[in-house]
Amino acid sequence: MDDQIVYWRTLICRGWQIHIGATARGLCFTGGWNQGFEDLAAWAEKRFTQPVFIRDDKGLAEYAEQLQAYLNGKRTHFSFPVDLAGTPFQLAVWKALSEIPYGSTCSYSDIAEHIEKQAAVRAVGAAIGANPLLMVVPCHRVIGKSGQLTGYRGGLDMKKELMMMESGGVTAQFN
Repeated sequence: MDDQIVYWRTLICRGWQIHIGATARGLCFTGGWNQGFEDLAAWAEKRFTQPVFIRDDKGLAEYAEQLQAYLNGKRTHFSFPVDLAGTPFQLAVWKALSEIPYGSTCSYSDIAEHIEKQAAVRAVGAAIGANPLLMVVPCHRVIGKSGQLTGYRGGLDMKKELMMMESGGVTAQFN
């Protein structure tokens, strides 16, 4: 039963409400801005057979503090443990996303090339769309090959805001 427990809390930062979830192994979910607890619950019900939700503001304080510091421009990376579950392909894509430097962008094709699956650009897009850790696994740094903003689970407004917030950082492309 312990492997079905999702500890959660609400983070309020800069007027946004973000739900985060963690297992005993690490942070497993960060929601989009103002998307509600239902977003976390729907994700958990896909991952766990019978998720048990326990609100734990104190236990998730370190995650919340680092996320708030990031959103306030005082942190460029995270040092807490994560608990990512996905297919080997998804995990490879999410690892590649985690290697995109703060303030940089790359395309879906760049990610496909990085994981040596050049023909799998659409599958890369699907894996990015399934990323449960917005901001932490920085899928907001992926844009279309022509430079246009593309879909984002947290919404395009959130993606634009995160990219603008990071724009003062590194500008080199992912490689």
